[in-house]
Amino acid sequence: MALRTTSGKHEDARKGRGAAINPEGRFEKVEREAFDDGWAQSDADDDARALKTQIIEEKAASIITRNQSPDIPFTQSINPYQGCEHGCSYCYARPTHAYRNLSPGVDFETRIFAKVNAAALLRRELSKPGYQCEVISLGANTDPYQPAEKKLGITRGILQVCAEFNQPVGIVTKNAMVERDLDILVPMAQRRLVNVFMSVNNLDHDIARRLEPRCSAPERRLQAIRALAQAGVPVGVLVAPVIPFLNDDQIEAVLQAAFEAGATQAGYVVLRLPYEVKTLFRDWLERHYPLKAKHVMSRVHEFRGGRDNDPNFGSRMRGQGELAELLSKRFAIAKRRIGYDARGRMLRNASLDTTAFRVPAEVEAAAGTARRQMSLF
Repeated sequence: MALRTTSGKHEDARKGRGAAINPEGRFEKVEREAFDDGWAQSDADDDARALKTQIIEEKAASIITRNQSPDIPFTQSINPYQGCEHGCSYCYARPTHAYRNLSPGVDFETRIFAKVNAAALLRRELSKPGYQCEVISLGANTDPYQPAEKKLGITRGILQVCAEFNQPVGIVTKNAMVERDLDILVPMAQRRLVNVFMSVNNLDHDIARRLEPRCSAPERRLQAIRALAQAGVPVGVLVAPVIPFLNDDQIEAVLQAAFEAGATQAGYVVLRLPYEVKTLFRDWLERHYPLKAKHVMSRVHEFRGGRDNDPNFGSRMRGQGELAELLSKRFAIAKRRIGYDARGRMLRNASLDTTAFRVPAEVEAAAGTARRQMSLF
């Protein structure tokens, strides 16, 4: 059973963290609650509040996750990290920490599991005779360029393997660190093997530092879009999540700024609050925007059929009802007016190429040698 710094009780926000509570995951049978018996020292309180990130290196058993969800544009994904230090209060991946008997709250952003053997596993997977090449998404759950990547380079290792095999990759990130890997991304882009979506949901620095405390600042993300575009790497913008009464008024401004930076595509996702995320996000709202909290959740319910969350395929991404339809039309009109549609029509062969995939000769030779050696026994 993991220890808890708090159990769903309200705490002062920790600097640089999105969550201020650490509720038990839904699979735990015991609930623990912090209790002040009067013996605590002020220094201990400061230490508890200033939580440090723990990076737990682990050897994963498998690396490619496959899905058949009809509302997701990919069937294969890789998450180099479980947990994410970016600390976005709304992150729909938070509940995955419950499978480790850890909290989707503070634990999710302070206890990061790093799959240090990811590149080796991917090379083995891509070398299998039965592998069918399809686009792999990097960043489907947690950000592949979160702070731990600067030191560990797991995402970079994955990209090197993909380049070696001509394996197409789609990247989603909120971190300008993606610029570091331009030496790999540019040659891949020339072979139509990579595209990048930069997630930017607002341009307000104050909202961003509260909503996404350890992500790159919005302006820095726009600079990354510009750097990618100028280098010839196809890049789009993802306005996600759209949160009513908080950032929905900035949709057009984000689309315009990203377009001017060089974005060629644009998409959006409405706020999702599955499982424990609804409790964490409500707490975040009450701490940072208490006067807006009820209005935000009321509008969320209008998008979600009267509930905090809608898990149904299709509507879970865009919402349902009149407001969802209006948002969809608004987004489409903005894209057309700004020029995304015209820019998209100018691009030829913009889709990623799955036909160029090949197992490198040296890998095939090594595998053949191994098989021949095995056949002797």
